[in-house]
Amino acid sequence: MYTGYYGFNAKPFQLSPDPRFFFGSRAHNRALAYLRYGVSQGEGFIVITGGIGTGKTTLVKNLFDEIRSSQSGQIVAAQLVTTQLEADEMLRSVVAAFGLPYEEVGKAVLLKRFEDFLREQAQQGRRVLLVVDEAQNLPVQSLEELRMLSNFQIAEAPLLQSFLLGQDEFRETLQDPSMEQLRQRVIASCHLTPLSDDETRDYIEHRLQVVGWRRDELCFSNDAYTAIYRYTDGIPRRVNVFCDRLLLYGFLEEVREFSAEAVNTVGQELAQDDQVVSGGRTARGGRSILRVSHAMEQRLVELEGALETVLKYPEWQDIQMDRLERRILQLESAIQPLRHQLVSLDRRLDDLLSDEATTTNEPPPS
Repeated sequence: MYTGYYGFNAKPFQLSPDPRFFFGSRAHNRALAYLRYGVSQGEGFIVITGGIGTGKTTLVKNLFDEIRSSQSGQIVAAQLVTTQLEADEMLRSVVAAFGLPYEEVGKAVLLKRFEDFLREQAQQGRRVLLVVDEAQNLPVQSLEELRMLSNFQIAEAPLLQSFLLGQDEFRETLQDPSMEQLRQRVIASCHLTPLSDDETRDYIEHRLQVVGWRRDELCFSNDAYTAIYRYTDGIPRRVNVFCDRLLLYGFLEEVREFSAEAVNTVGQELAQDDQVVSGGRTARGGRSILRVSHAMEQRLVELEGALETVLKYPEWQDIQMDRLERRILQLESAIQPLRHQLVSLDRRLDDLLSDEATTTNEPPPS
């Protein structure tokens, strides 16, 4: 709606990860440097952790773009996004992620098939990289399965390298005593933190510039940037959600110069939305509505990733459809309370309108 009004060529604050919008904050540049270092080493595990919405998936997509443009086919990479997998499912999923047949065979055959694939790639001068997203969902046994896959070697040179990306709780998982052998193979790790106040401003302007922003069409006061940071805590996905709503407000109200007052208006609207969803309970202004939506957003991102994999590997549909069904059930459980709240709100609105109509139709006192 607002893209044409502000002269954009695309939505600047979409939720789907897109490497075009990668913003190199201090933390993100450090994490990307670790990933590049890992690619250059070609061995071990690289671990990147961060809270929901801090940009882990965008970071990996940006790395994949770099690999495609600069490595000239020297690296064969695959990303695993459906990680609620037991150990046996993990091996089957990894094999399928690289486009290898996986159906109706046992573990021994799968291991041999994957080892042959790794050796074939090595003989052709290519290295194999596996990126596991949402690693906090993996059971300890599945992580151990990944560690065992890293044992494949030729002349003491490893044939598989893995990057593990997970939310904050994955750091705790790695401290489990049973993870000692895996920890010894982690050659670098990094934790993504939220953006600072100044970085939040730069992040917003960066995304606007990507879509053709003209300052004479849209501008923000210094106080407006500060207010946005206050409502979002500098978490990229929250910034996206908030700024998307802010620009929609600007389009509807014909605002081209955003002040702190306009930002606070949108923050209050989000707080009111949260009040409806949570039955009147709010927390720290407009932040809670952003938090309420994060779990649902995360499920949607996982669904999107799983669908991309199904489209890329049609032969993997059977194993992936089970994962999709689980995600949909989880999404339904998050949506159901919202549906009840909306029904309740609709009834209250009907009652209010009915009371108003009754009052209007009452004869004036004589």
